[in-house]
Amino acid sequence: MRSEDICATLKTEDYVVQPLVDVSPPKWHLGHTSWFFETFILLHHLPDYSCFNSSYAFVFNSYYESFGTRVIRTNRGNLSRPTVEEVYRYRRHVDAAMEQLLSLPISNELNMLIIMGLNHEEQHQELLATDIKYILGHNPLFPTYKEITNSVEIDFPTDEFIVTKEALYNIGYDGNGFCFDNELGRHTVFLPAFKIARDLVTNGQYLEFIEDGGYLKHEFWHAEGLDWIRNNNITSPLYWHWIDNQWHYYSASGIQPVRLEDPLTHVSYYEASAFAAWMGMRLPTEFEWEAACNKFSWGDRWEWTASAYLPYPGYIRAAGPIGEYNGKFMVNQMVLRGASIVTPTGHSRSSYRNFFHPHLRLQYTGIRLAQDIRIIHR
Repeated sequence: MRSEDICATLKTEDYVVQPLVDVSPPKWHLGHTSWFFETFILLHHLPDYSCFNSSYAFVFNSYYESFGTRVIRTNRGNLSRPTVEEVYRYRRHVDAAMEQLLSLPISNELNMLIIMGLNHEEQHQELLATDIKYILGHNPLFPTYKEITNSVEIDFPTDEFIVTKEALYNIGYDGNGFCFDNELGRHTVFLPAFKIARDLVTNGQYLEFIEDGGYLKHEFWHAEGLDWIRNNNITSPLYWHWIDNQWHYYSASGIQPVRLEDPLTHVSYYEASAFAAWMGMRLPTEFEWEAACNKFSWGDRWEWTASAYLPYPGYIRAAGPIGEYNGKFMVNQMVLRGASIVTPTGHSRSSYRNFFHPHLRLQYTGIRLAQDIRIIHR
């Protein structure tokens, strides 16, 4: 299974570390995804299912208020028990029960719930990959590790912009397969003409921003962004290190010199917006991105947009625990579009909406620039 493959080169000690509130220990991710199948599916749909350990509901519940109290998020790294071995035993127990369930006739409703569980695990596979990188990337030894990535063809970067005409565009999921509720309902938006970059911003372009004192020039920053860089002494993207008079970057291969031609990654919304302002441009809205995405390559980096994470017109939050999946997070976050090298293939679709607080840089986040086209009417 991909979740366990992502952890294949970890040592036991790596499974428990939580260096930041937004990072969960790998052991917790593995336990939580099994808990999801057990709690949402097996306990209600498999006759005579035997719960592996009733206390795990308290340990591995993430944010579902419907299921009661749980370990505080900041304390996940303090869980020396259950052990890594016990968590893997838990996964085998749940996997075996799911195989048994799948051998029985299942309703369409249950089938959709199982598909939701699989997509939930795929989301945590992406989080596993990014959290492991943060854990090991903040170890002073900068250890190497196995990174499970998707193959992405990266074009030689250009300065080309794609013109998108003024028109009405349909936004949102349009298909017969699975999608998350935040991709619905499909609706029409009016977009004035705009230009959008064919390629993502590169490390070399962002280095010019750094060398021009971009982090010191208040005129390019949101007030909150300026407070964030000052309070946290932010002067470069996450994982960049100034070593021997040269910028280096941490990846699964360890520390190596920054490749100027590679797409920039691991920047916050604040940094993305400031860079765009420094360039005399802006970030695209999520609607502009979706309207134009069939004209450029994407999937190498999640891309920050200028759009707040809000429900689409007609959005209805589902009743019960499933309603807690997306709806209650639609505040104070910004939308990311696209996918990244650690995103499961099934989530790389044009309508997929990721979302994070504007200061976070854990994901493989990049920048695509946009610009208004001013039409003079005579």
